[in-house]
Amino acid sequence: MDTELKAQVIEALKTVYDPEIPVNIYDLGLVYEVSVVAGHVAVDMTLTAPGCPVAETFPGEVETAIRAVPGVVSAQVELVWEPAWTMDRMPEAARLQLGLF
Repeated sequence: MDTELKAQVIEALKTVYDPEIPVNIYDLGLVYEVSVVAGHVAVDMTLTAPGCPVAETFPGEVETAIRAVPGVVSAQVELVWEPAWTMDRMPEAARLQLGLF
């Protein structure tokens, strides 16, 4: 696994925001796994709710952000629903940003 490229991919994920919540998808806890092997990136992520109106288009948006990272050969984003997302997946800083404390 390429840890430097993975760090760059995570930074790219932090530029993508949930359309309804002013926190990036990585800090929101929507990204469950990031795998980078020889420039091929695979991401498992979820949405805040299965009926989210952006479910059809959001993975493509995330893939576009990943592909923009130099060194990325391919990107695949898989939407997963298990485990279900909860606010507990958010780090303290993101909760503070949303006033959840």
